[in-house]
Amino acid sequence: MASGTITMTRAGLSVPDEPVLPYIEGDGTGPDIWRASVRVMDAAVAKAYGGKRKIHWREVLAGEKAFNKTGSWLPEETLEAFRAHLVGIKGPLTTPVGGGIRSLNVALRQILDLYVCVRPVRWFRGVPSPVKRPGDCDMVIFRENTEDIYAGIDFAAGSAEAEVVLGVLREKMPKEFAKVRFGTRERAEAFTRACEALSGHAGSPGDSEVMVGVGIKAVSRLGSERLIGAAIEHALRERRRSVTLVHKGNIMKFTEGAFKDWGYALATRHFRSSVVTERETWILGNKDAEAGLTAEGNARMIDPGFDMMTPEQRGKIVKEVEGVLGAIGASHGGGKWKEKLLIKDSIADITLQQVLTRPRDFDVIATLNLNGDYLSDALAAQVGGIGIAPGANINYVSGHAIFEATHGTAPKYANLDQVNPGSVILSGEMMLRYMSWSEAADLIIKGMDGAIGAKTVTYDFERLLRAEGDTSVKKVKCSEFGEAVVRHM
Repeated sequence: MASGTITMTRAGLSVPDEPVLPYIEGDGTGPDIWRASVRVMDAAVAKAYGGKRKIHWREVLAGEKAFNKTGSWLPEETLEAFRAHLVGIKGPLTTPVGGGIRSLNVALRQILDLYVCVRPVRWFRGVPSPVKRPGDCDMVIFRENTEDIYAGIDFAAGSAEAEVVLGVLREKMPKEFAKVRFGTRERAEAFTRACEALSGHAGSPGDSEVMVGVGIKAVSRLGSERLIGAAIEHALRERRRSVTLVHKGNIMKFTEGAFKDWGYALATRHFRSSVVTERETWILGNKDAEAGLTAEGNARMIDPGFDMMTPEQRGKIVKEVEGVLGAIGASHGGGKWKEKLLIKDSIADITLQQVLTRPRDFDVIATLNLNGDYLSDALAAQVGGIGIAPGANINYVSGHAIFEATHGTAPKYANLDQVNPGSVILSGEMMLRYMSWSEAADLIIKGMDGAIGAKTVTYDFERLLRAEGDTSVKKVKCSEFGEAVVRHM
């Protein structure tokens, strides 16, 4: 196939042998990292396909470089390039200070509707880690990219927008407005007087509207379903064991809780033959263990508080058991459920603990934007930090995808050829795999394994390894690490 543009067909991405891929080299350390990373990607493609395939790189501008050259932080030409060519890659970008675009990364995701942020987390042997068994951490996070608080519906205290929202609450929803702790001058003055009585210092409550900032958290069924559906499809395709819906639904019942409920409903509606929920495994497992078990006996086993429930509540659990056995008893019973993809859920706060203490319990994670932000960085810390953590922002319907460094620009290291290029190298590996160029992607993994296994690492890993008493480690430059990866392919 000749040089050209990647397109999306009914069968999926159609990738020519010589695709044109836009790239943003990034700000700060971005140019150093890009030079090392593109060398690795080009070498992997050349070695895997013997010259039959080649990437034609097209630089587009964003961030400081774009602003200095064009006066725009995110030129329309850049957006058009990503729209036209579908797949591209970027380095770290500076966030403009003082208004306008809140975040260039978020802007790209929102404008191109890249609704899934994919963050794989795996450990390369030899990478320093703060945990005892970093190899147990092998997960893929599917983070919703366009809703939740990252949508940016966030109004400053004292702004006209915040006043409108507070006014609606005060007039239309007084019970909810009462939960705004210092939403009225009277409450603010009462608090100030109490503080004065305790401390002896005078204070001023100010205008109530100036004291309250307002943010809106929006979570939709369609937004949740397309994210969770992508996570389940990935898990089935890659033969993963489970998908965990991570949420804070015990508190935010109609946003985070709805995300969980919509996820379970989607899984059992669209993927019924391939999945089983955790609660269904209890019911099926009980029946497998005791063929003569009644529905009531099964219900008592899955809900320890069964005997303390009202008759109506007990009847609901019994009906659930009967429904599961009637619907999937034949297809999933007799132990067949053990071969299905497990769908389960976990509260966000306990998840942050358990990914440390029980990482093997997690495989693919689907979650909302803020939860995913915390989780992905916490997990990256277990396997070497965000300097080696890849990421992708994908629209699986249109095919658009931007693969990216997950760390910042680190301007004090700019042009020093020192920093770890692992995040962009591994993002390139994800990109090649997304293009179905798996042979080249495999070579990058082999090269990373070899370079790190030989203890040929950049300063960040070298410092940590020496702190652990390893004197055999060799510190190399950013460019030299890229060359080491190529040698170990």
